Amino acid sequence: MATTPPTRVDADIYATARSAARESNRSTAQQISYWARIGRELERSTSVSARDIEAVLDGRSPYDELDPREQAVVRAEWSVRMVEARERLNLDAEFSAEGRSWVEADEDGNVVHRGPDRTAR
Repeated sequence: MATTPPTRVDADIYATARSAARESNRSTAQQISYWARIGRELERSTSVSARDIEAVLDGRSPYDELDPREQAVVRAEWSVRMVEARERLNLDAEFSAEGRSWVEADEDGNVVHRGPDRTAR
């Protein structure tokens, strides 16, 4: 049996891989390996240009000039980047530090007022 060297993976990638692994009947390690192989093949692909995709993601090239496969890769990457950006947001702390109150919906859709001088109600 081949041994695999230990690898460190970001916690968010690990959690996403664990969730995807359950849906695909794979172990978390198998899911991460599967994604790595897909990424490797995309970079090697003659039908999908990793450089063209990076140019779009960096804002140097228009999305509409990509073929449908490349557009699918860009959309997947945009999705990942949006999730990461949302996870970095901590508006509760930001608004509290500024002394602002805010309103949000709870899990049942009820309006909840929050802030440094307000309690949830």
